Amino acid sequence: MRDDERTRTEQTADERATLVSFLDFQRDTLAMKCTGLTTDQLRARVLQPSALSLLGIVRHLAEVERGWFRNTFNNEDRPGFWKHPDGSFAEFDVDTADPEEAFAVWRGECDHARELVAAAESLDVLGHHGEEAFSLRWILTHMIEEYARHNGHADLLREHLDGETGE
Repeated sequence: MRDDERTRTEQTADERATLVSFLDFQRDTLAMKCTGLTTDQLRARVLQPSALSLLGIVRHLAEVERGWFRNTFNNEDRPGFWKHPDGSFAEFDVDTADPEEAFAVWRGECDHARELVAAAESLDVLGHHGEEAFSLRWILTHMIEEYARHNGHADLLREHLDGETGE
């Protein structure tokens, strides 16, 4: 994916379309950062002592999409995709992880999230995590922040892998 293939952010649209376009832009940016790399490069942990890898970020964001949109917003109670035997999350354990599987899961979660957002009556609709309530507006804003933060990590990882830089 190239810069010019990413979702254009809406500059004059309503609030929902603006938030959705910014989130899709961030999703596209993550995909762009991973394009053209080998399995070994996607798994590489090049910023020691950090366990971050591009593949780990993709898997993590699949879990984040699932958690916020399916479980919190839509009350689906779906378990995590990648777990240790003790139940803790294992999305960053990528030594034998399959990039095709990770990207398929991530894309599926993004697609499902888009469907849920499109079907919501308003941005004021609430989802719940335990006793806490979150509006769809808050969830979308949080997801933009989550992607933006991890896309910053992805920039650094990609630059260390092959020198590729850019937005």
